[in-house]
Amino acid sequence: MKRYSSTPRKIDKSGLRVYGTTYYPEIPLENGDTFIRAIDGDRLDTLAHKYYGDVTLWWVIAKANGVKGKPTLTIGEILRIPSNITNIIEKFRNLNTTG
Repeated sequence: MKRYSSTPRKIDKSGLRVYGTTYYPEIPLENGDTFIRAIDGDRLDTLAHKYYGDVTLWWVIAKANGVKGKPTLTIGEILRIPSNITNIIEKFRNLNTTG
């Protein structure tokens, strides 16, 4: 799922097409969530591929763990991998659907 596919687009004052704000749902803790300890070489996109089969869902892991602007994870860092990805994606789409 491409992160910006549901984000509204608009034309700015200079005539350029720009994206609107992307909104992310809260991701509450659930019984089925997995907790992992980051190892050398772990990245959000590779973890998203491993657990969801889709590198573009890296933002789910980032949002669930409060990761902002960090290019790499710290070795030994505990990360929560949310389990209910279908529900999270549905909430994301509902927040960002225009109309």
